[in-house]
Amino acid sequence: MARKVFKYKGYTLEELQDMSLEEVMELFPARQRRSLKRGFLPRQQIVLDKMRKLNKEGTKDGRPVVIRTHCRDMIVIPEMVGTTFGIYDGQNFVEVTIVPEMIGHYFGEYAPTRKRVQHGDPGMGATRSSMFVPLK
Repeated sequence: MARKVFKYKGYTLEELQDMSLEEVMELFPARQRRSLKRGFLPRQQIVLDKMRKLNKEGTKDGRPVVIRTHCRDMIVIPEMVGTTFGIYDGQNFVEVTIVPEMIGHYFGEYAPTRKRVQHGDPGMGATRSSMFVPLK
């Protein structure tokens, strides 16, 4: 069975990487397009420059180098595919390797800032209303 080829709005990853940023920008949803038309913020430009420098140099020992960043509002563009970022979630850096399906999304979507709430069982000392729950 043939493996499904990734496409974003009808374009393969190689075609997206060959396009200029302006051409790719026209494929993005309105919010991302508006953000990119205004240009990269200085903190976003720093992340982009680090990534481009790393991609040009490559790694010495073969291990992926993690680019740590607090910039959660960075939009994933095609040239980032394959790069590993450490995205800050408020407590620590969540390592995220960029895959083609992430194109057009924000970094912050992949490093949630809140943990899922898991409530305990009702019983002794939980709340005033659980005072009358029979204990086994």
